[in-house]
Amino acid sequence: MSKQENKSEDFNNREEETENLEKKPSFRPKLRHIFVMLFLGVVISGAAARTWQISNKPKSIEPIAQDPSSPIKLFDNNGYPLLNPPAPADAEVWECEVAIVGGSLGGVAAAYHAMKTGATTCLIELTPMLGGQVSSQGVSAIDESLLMRYRQQFPLSWTHFKNIIASQPALPEKYSYLKPGAVVADTNSCWVGNLCFTPYSGELASEEFLRESQRSAPKSRWSTQIAFKGASFNEKGDRITAIHAVARIPRDPNYLPQGRLSREIKSWFNWNSDETFNKKPIRLQAPAGKQMIVIDSTDTAEVIAWANLPHRVGSEGFATTGEVHAVADNPECTQAFTFPFVLKIADDEGRSLKELRKVQPGYSREEHRKDYDLGRFPMFEGNSVFNYRRIVSMKRDDPFKAIPAKGDMTVINWNRGNDWGLMNPPLILTDKQIRDSGQQQNWLGGLNTTALKDGENHALLFAEWIMDKYVSTEFPLRIMSGPDSPMPTESGLSMYPYIREGRRILGRSAYGQSEFLMREQDIRNDMEGGRNFTATSIGLTHYAIDMHGCRYRNWEPSKAPSSAPANEDKVRPIILPFESLIPQRIDNLLIGGKAMAVSHIVNGATRIHVGEWSAGAAAGAAAAWIVLQDDPSLTPQAILDRGRIGDLQELLKAQGMLVEWVN
Repeated sequence: MSKQENKSEDFNNREEETENLEKKPSFRPKLRHIFVMLFLGVVISGAAARTWQISNKPKSIEPIAQDPSSPIKLFDNNGYPLLNPPAPADAEVWECEVAIVGGSLGGVAAAYHAMKTGATTCLIELTPMLGGQVSSQGVSAIDESLLMRYRQQFPLSWTHFKNIIASQPALPEKYSYLKPGAVVADTNSCWVGNLCFTPYSGELASEEFLRESQRSAPKSRWSTQIAFKGASFNEKGDRITAIHAVARIPRDPNYLPQGRLSREIKSWFNWNSDETFNKKPIRLQAPAGKQMIVIDSTDTAEVIAWANLPHRVGSEGFATTGEVHAVADNPECTQAFTFPFVLKIADDEGRSLKELRKVQPGYSREEHRKDYDLGRFPMFEGNSVFNYRRIVSMKRDDPFKAIPAKGDMTVINWNRGNDWGLMNPPLILTDKQIRDSGQQQNWLGGLNTTALKDGENHALLFAEWIMDKYVSTEFPLRIMSGPDSPMPTESGLSMYPYIREGRRILGRSAYGQSEFLMREQDIRNDMEGGRNFTATSIGLTHYAIDMHGCRYRNWEPSKAPSSAPANEDKVRPIILPFESLIPQRIDNLLIGGKAMAVSHIVNGATRIHVGEWSAGAAAGAAAAWIVLQDDPSLTPQAILDRGRIGDLQELLKAQGMLVEWVN
């Protein structure tokens, strides 16, 4: 999702809020002084960045060798992790021609297109809700580029999915203040885009969408509350033969996630039953005599991280990518993540605020509150923060002009609010941290729980700050939490954070790179050196280069590309080449979401809803098409090597995917 921006109909007037603004002193040096200072600044910062790049340039990730002193065998002969504890032998077996790890938005698209193509498909999702951004991550407000909206150049399945969302119940039946049978189309009125809805509606739409495509592959199945644990491989180590996972079944039929992932994540991934969950091992494998293609559609590239396949995390420098605005390699500098929450204009007699007062953050309230700022936007007037992602509108009035009404609800996902980009510590564990923590043998999600906790506290304290500053008799507020919340968690926070950027794969040799990835100059129309990916295009997207930055607590240099953000008129329609979905080393694995082979800067434009959808849809259709060819030697890379990309493109076009921009 974007930073807060004024989305007028005039494309050229689209404005973006600048991040981390500081008041400038009223000092006006002479012009020659300005030139001297600029020159020295460029020289000094360039030298510093160059030094950082040279000393910290990431190397391709090599298979891990077994430590001979270890009493337990940790890795197989090909360097892949051995599960410890091992996968239980009594696992429930799912037979799949296409196995999708992660029910994110990209995962839903992948499953839909795989089943539409006719392949038996399995999908497992960690959280209790399908849909990722539109449900469990709480970003249930569709943000699209003005150009794509004006041209209506979207994948057919994406438009269809949005129509399904619009037809879903707006809220559960217990919300008696809505008219009976009210659907999203009756309550949708926001200004981030054309469609805003509750996470509840997003999850319902995801389920309906998959049931529709299941008719083409009736043996397919999917389920939530299943955690990825690892994989098994063939003797050569170039193919996954099984995916190992653990399902959790709540003991309490009225179980509600805490909305405190930092406290829950280890339990969600653990093999063993506990006070809250019974556990059941799951194994996904190919049907007898057939092959299986695996798709990693997790937003943090869990399969990639667990197997230690070549990837990058964080920002990159010019020496690494050759991007003009790249500053330095810093694996800690991923884009900020967010725990969204829902506010309703309703009087709960102070109960919400009383609960928020109990939050005990690791950092002081004062330090958290220094980051909170609504900028030039009002809270409740037209073109307001409340109307920005208003998911329930009682009057369906003009979000740019109208004042919200009692009963209206909004999702809060605000740059100078619940964004958490502090790198003390960073959220995404590096390959070394994963190895040192033992997670390669006993996978627990690959996230830092302290960072999760800090992000949760920051979001809850932002809700408290809003209530302290803006609540009035006319506009009482409550944070929606508990069983009656459209964000169904005890805290009111999303079940899983909105991940703008996780790990990003390094592809195989292509387009003049030994390890392919899309670079800034490939997507900007005001730069030279961009490559034409039309020959291997499998999808399109478009958006501004929208960076939600990172920083250290003491403000030491973050190495973030702070000059990279660009309005969407400087970004050309972005072609996604098939090479961006193909990882190294494993021949039956594809990426089905935002972990595709792009740089940190390019991720700022490809990570939004339709970009993730396009990657997932292409991966699902490609995987299904491969297995239905009944040729064990046909792999994703073989499609390129054998010149069969045209066949795949024809399939994608037949399914309504865009592989070229229509002027």
